[in-house]
Amino acid sequence: MLFQELMADHSGIEWTEATWNPTIGCTKVSPGCDRCYAERITQRFRTNFPNGFQLTLRPEALELPRKWRRSRMIFVDSMSDLFHADVPEPYIATVFDVMKDCPQHTFQILTKRAQRLARVGAKLAWPSNVWMGVSVESPTYEWRVNYLRQVPAAVRFISAEPLLAAMPSINLEGIDWLIAGGESQPGARRTDVEWFRDLRDRCNRAGVAFFLKQLGGHPSKRGGEEALLDGRRWTELPEPMSRS
Repeated sequence: MLFQELMADHSGIEWTEATWNPTIGCTKVSPGCDRCYAERITQRFRTNFPNGFQLTLRPEALELPRKWRRSRMIFVDSMSDLFHADVPEPYIATVFDVMKDCPQHTFQILTKRAQRLARVGAKLAWPSNVWMGVSVESPTYEWRVNYLRQVPAAVRFISAEPLLAAMPSINLEGIDWLIAGGESQPGARRTDVEWFRDLRDRCNRAGVAFFLKQLGGHPSKRGGEEALLDGRRWTELPEPMSRS
């Protein structure tokens, strides 16, 4: 059994409960990828990842959610990107079929390939238990949100992690949830608490749930109980919506 499967039911990611990786590996597409935690895991546990960080389909993992009877919040492809160009459309559709067949779970998908998400997503049936998000690390990549708005996911969310710049003009129309966090690996790029405060305030005004994962830094990522903004934790979750 691979390392990530052993850890799948006990995720350390604060906004989910479990991880499921029907693919492994990725390629870097923007500055938010520079210190990819998933790549570092494949380098650290080389014997468990024979293909390293090369994009690899894992059909043997497709049945894992069916084996979990207790409901879970599941992050899909924490070690990859389901909408990577090298993942065939029929395989993506199969992953969606599994999610549809497991209504006891809530599945959270996150991508940086927003254009392909919109293109392929138009051909998919979107179960009500699938939440879809895009990563936006700076204003340069806010265009990804425009493509996210094109898919009828019950929850659309933004992961502003690692947050690399202030985003004073981000458009939250049609967005249900925003996760924010600073970088925490060695060499972590700096963050400013005002960046998080501005996103929090924008979410509050727009009725968007706000989740502050960590303030960033190394060796302390200032997460968990240390992720305080104006004296409190911000761990809001969205209310799923019915979209057609």
